[in-house]
Amino acid sequence: MKKLLFDLRLIFGLIIAHILIYFSFHDKVIFWYIFTGSILVLITYSMFQGDVDDESSFLKYFVFGLFSGLVLYGVIWLGYQLVSLFPLHIDRKIQTLYKWYGPSYFWQYLALILVAAPGEELFWRGFIQKRLMLYLKPAASILLGACLYASVNIYSGSFLLIITSLISGIAWGSLYFWKKSMPLVIVSHIVFDILIFIIFPF
Repeated sequence: MKKLLFDLRLIFGLIIAHILIYFSFHDKVIFWYIFTGSILVLITYSMFQGDVDDESSFLKYFVFGLFSGLVLYGVIWLGYQLVSLFPLHIDRKIQTLYKWYGPSYFWQYLALILVAAPGEELFWRGFIQKRLMLYLKPAASILLGACLYASVNIYSGSFLLIITSLISGIAWGSLYFWKKSMPLVIVSHIVFDILIFIIFPF
């Protein structure tokens, strides 16, 4: 545990992520410009830290990625339906999230699929979680990695986004540990994003 606290590559990466995502959420008008640039910086940083795992064949990672993305969307949708039973005005909060941070222009949808989804997986699973596994047991690494992934969303001011990030982070972290395939979790993330932002938004 002591070594983890003094892993400067890990600490510096987390500081960079928090600073970049803070500024991304700081101005809703230019959110997608700053966020896209921020993810590109995180991709660059993570790629300099070492190789990512890719132990699955194309067919396997595509099928598993597609299926897991659908399942994760179903879990989040079910959670939304259950929470909607309570008078928490969740519909209004979700619509506000879509209005503030959801893609609305064609280039933003491209950035979501080609930059945001792959970039988040490369950084949070391919670098952060993999780094944590040098010091912690798999379950602890997955959970802590998911918590760190969710932590940058505190700047959005949305508890819903934090919880969704935590759940999806645990799912993708577990998948990455299980299958040792970065393309697989990227496909899963892309499928999830397409469903929740384009095909079946809440």
